[in-house]
Formats: sequence, C-alpha cells, structure tokens
Amino acid sequence: MPAAPREPSVFLGLLPWPERVQVARALRTETVGGLVLLIAALVALVWANTPWRGSYEALRDVHFGIAALGLDLSVQHWTADGLLTVFFLVAGIELKRELVAGQLRTSATAVLPVVAAVCGMVVPAAIYLATAAASGGRAGGWAVPMATDIAFALAVLAVLSTHLPTALRAFLLTLAVVDDLGAILVIALFFTSRLNPAALGGAVGGLVVFYLLQRFRVRGWWWYVPLAVVIWALMYNGGVHATVAGVAMGLILRCARDQGTGEDASPGERTEYLLRPVSAGVAVPLFALLAAGVSISVPVLGQVFTRPEPLGVVLGLVVGKAVGIFAGTYLAARYTRARLNPDLAWADVFALAVLAGIGFTVALLIGEVAFADPADTERIKAAVLVGSLLAAGIAALLVKRRNSIYRRLWEAEHLDEDADGIPDIYQRGTGPIRARRRR
Repeated sequence: MPAAPREPSVFLGLLPWPERVQVARALRTETVGGLVLLIAALVALVWANTPWRGSYEALRDVHFGIAALGLDLSVQHWTADGLLTVFFLVAGIELKRELVAGQLRTSATAVLPVVAAVCGMVVPAAIYLATAAASGGRAGGWAVPMATDIAFALAVLAVLSTHLPTALRAFLLTLAVVDDLGAILVIALFFTSRLNPAALGGAVGGLVVFYLLQRFRVRGWWWYVPLAVVIWALMYNGGVHATVAGVAMGLILRCARDQGTGEDASPGERTEYLLRPVSAGVAVPLFALLAAGVSISVPVLGQVFTRPEPLGVVLGLVVGKAVGIFAGTYLAARYTRARLNPDLAWADVFALAVLAGIGFTVALLIGEVAFADPADTERIKAAVLVGSLLAAGIAALLVKRRNSIYRRLWEAEHLDEDADGIPDIYQRGTGPIRARRRR
C-alpha cells in the first residue's frame, strides 16, 4: 500500500496555535520584549556599518501609500508614524489603568511618580539647553533626553532583579507611563508641522464617536478598527504627530469592568492583551531596526562628545534623568503629604532614576522630528545610543548591588519561617528586612 503523501512544509510559515500562544505570552513580558528590541537595534547598527549600508538606506526610503487616506510615506515613516502608534496606544491604556485602579487613582499616591516624572523631563531638558547655550549649539533638541524607554528599562530591571521589592517595578512602570504621556504631549505641542484645522477637527470628531461607542457599550472590532485608522490618518494630515491618536484612544478605552454584568475583561484589558505582543514583537522592534541604523565611526563618536547638541543629549540622559527623578522624589516626599513606599530605600530610588536614563525608542523618535538635517540626525541618534548605553551600564551596577543586599537580608531571615514554610516577613510586611533596608 503506497504511503500517504506528506503535506509540504512551509518554511517560516504560520506557527501552529499552541506555539503562537507561547510566543504571544512571551512577548507580553518586559524581559522578552526588551531583548527583541535590543536585537533589532543591534541588527540595525551592524547593518548600517557594513558594505551593505546602501541596501539598509534603500529599504528605509521605499515609499508606498494608501490613496484613500491621502498618504504616501517611506517605510521609515510608516514605522515611526504608523506602527509606533500601537506602542502609544498600549501606553495610553496603561496610563488609563493607573488612573482608574493603580497608583494614580488618588492624589496621595500619584504625587511621587508624577513629580518624579516631571522633574525627570525638566532637568534633562535644562541640562541640554545649558550645554547648547554654553557652546553656541542649537536649542532645537531640548526634548530628546526627556523620554524614558519603558521596554528597555523594565527589561533591565527584570533581568537583574531576583530579590528587589515589587514596589520598585511598580514605581518605575508608573513613572515611565507618565513620562511617555509627557513626551507625546511635547511632540504634539512643540514638534508639529503646519496645522490643518479641517483634518484636526475631523480627528477630534472621530475621537468623540470613539468615546460614544465606549460610553454606550458598543462591541465589535469592526466598529473600532476602521474608526481608529481614520482617526490616525486625520491626525497625521492635521499636522500633529500621528502617535497622539494612539494615546488618545488608549485613554478613552474603558479599563474598568462593568459590575454585575459578568464581564470577563474590559475593552482596555482585551485590547492591551491582544496588542501588547504586536507592540513588543513587531511595532517597536521594526521602529528600532529602521531608526537605530547609525554609522558608528570614530569621527561620529568623537562628535558626540565635542559638539554641543549630542553632548547635551548624553548629559541629559545620564545626569539629568538621575538628578531630576531622584531630586523630584525626595522633594515631594519631604515637602508634601506623599510618602515613599516603605518597601523602598532611597538607594533603590537612585538606582531606578539612573535606569530611567535609557531613552531609546521615544528619544530616537523626537530626535527625528527635531532635526531636519540628516547629519544632525545621525549625531543625535548616536548620542541617544551612547547615553542609553551608559545609563544602562551604571544602572546595572547599582541595581545588582541593591539586589545582592536584599538577597543577603532574605537569606538571613529565611530561617524564621512559620509551620507552612512561608517566611514571616512576607506575611506580616514588617520585620528585620524592612528595618534594615535603609542601610
């Protein structure tokens, strides 16, 4: 009897459902998402510094459009203005969740991360402006060192942290979400092209319809996806950076479940669950692949530390972020009713403040819209990479040291267990570890 014919295998074809579920689940973690982003950035750097650099630039400059929406953009612009909107949509949902049920729902808990985020944007901008003014540089890139890359920062923290308090991650997440909102507001207010009132009015009208659909509990993706595309296109044609549409829709989506209806998940929760793998595995890595391709040569690296604009970016990320966030947190805790989480020490806050100097994704985006000259853009991109690498390296040392301290304290208390084998410290929330954390 002849053997049944074998079905042809598909090289790099669609994964079976169980594998797709596992890949999506992995991409929902900060560690995997940050590693994918890092790999994409490294590929771009290597590609842009090989004899095949021409093919890299040709790929970025390929144009295609959607005639119905009046768009004809390069691949690079499609990723920066289109795909990155998914990233900001997820960030908007995270912020909405924090406002509804997280640390930002009450003023007492919101003061510290909000003040820290604002100071973490103002101080780097001030350092950039001071550096540019002292050396006769241009002030146009003041917003570049303001942004924190939430994916990279949380990935570094997740890789290095085994015994750090969970409050540290919650503080960083809230800080980064507020920071992202501040960055996108800066783009909308200060880095817009010539405004088109009619298109902007249409975008606002679309957002009103989006809100009404949520308000009256209308369900079905076929309502929201076409409307979201139209809002995005109108925002782009209106002269405002199109990623603002993503943040706006994320803030409109309902993130609280209706009580008494048996609703398993709110629209915001479902949307975030579906789009986070797309954001972490497609949108942000593709943006990094097409934005991080900087020609790293001795002259370019030398100009990072000799020209005022890139030097201001490096100092803003490495020094400004650390000083701004730490000082803002301390002043808020000292002069307002806000209090630092008792699970955290000030050394933890400083390590986190240095870690927030990783400004990769949004900093590259602002660098592209702030500088029109390609040579200036290349230098600013190199400065963002250098500054983010320095901040990540210093933060890794600090976080590792804090983690080792917490590990030793945990081991010292590990013998003090109840009959169920769970250390008392994790049941009571008090004890020697908390008392000795301040050391």
